[in-house]
Amino acid sequence: MTDTSKMSRSQGMRRRDALALLPLALATPWTAMAQTDLTDLERVRATGTLKVAVYKDNAPFSSGPVADMKGLDVSLAEALARQMNLKLSLLPFDAGENMNDDLRNMVWRGHYLGYGPADVMLQVPADRYLANANPQVAIISPYMRQSNVLLHDTRRLADPASPEDLKGLALAGEKGSGAASVLMGYGGGLLRNQVVIYNSGVEAAQAVLDGKAVGAFVSRAQAESALSRQPATAAQFRISKLTFNNGVVDNGWPVALAIKASNKNLGNALEAAMKAIRESGEMLAIFKQHGLTLTAP
Repeated sequence: MTDTSKMSRSQGMRRRDALALLPLALATPWTAMAQTDLTDLERVRATGTLKVAVYKDNAPFSSGPVADMKGLDVSLAEALARQMNLKLSLLPFDAGENMNDDLRNMVWRGHYLGYGPADVMLQVPADRYLANANPQVAIISPYMRQSNVLLHDTRRLADPASPEDLKGLALAGEKGSGAASVLMGYGGGLLRNQVVIYNSGVEAAQAVLDGKAVGAFVSRAQAESALSRQPATAAQFRISKLTFNNGVVDNGWPVALAIKASNKNLGNALEAAMKAIRESGEMLAIFKQHGLTLTAP
């Protein structure tokens, strides 16, 4: 065979090899391009699932076994997924050292242990300072207002007008909560030795219902949740507002959703879903289901 024939045969083989690889060469960049071109909302819809981050051990919002969590936020997550025609995937997580850690781990970057981020996180304070400290996050669609209250037994404390009325009474608070810190720190520790700390606010409220404490300074949701479990005796207990901090009335704080700031299309879809849930009356029904009052954020 001449050198010319060998060269021609070799060139022909290279052409056939190149043609054989052409479909793969064409398909790979187009597939990658197609994935890249999807919006944040389209990527979520492509999975068919809405990943929602909720706190563990956070009754009455999200608590119980990870495989069977219950609470207001769990019901709201179910309603959001249903409204968006998606399946729900809950991402329960333990609270970090502070809210900045939680937003980093569950909203915009993911946890160093390998889980997260979620598409959306619930039970996030709609706070300007928190938002400014976390520019990677967008806080949207406030859905309730949290506030701290005193749940008290009216037979032993009829109508408290100020924290001074709590002196000498057995009190209850939640471990690590701001409400417990306010209670124990009032007047330079005036009430500190009267306070028994419980693992959750609902347990602290339950201590009042069980007669172990006269009053519990907890969130309104925690107090209402405990009361809803014992409707027969609820009449002897009352929820009152107390002013602790230099006469400044505590109006509470709005609670909202949090998403990655760049996921604007997803944010619009979530806001539309929340609007539909409110306007249909489903939001009110969810709150009633859990024994809570729907308060305007």
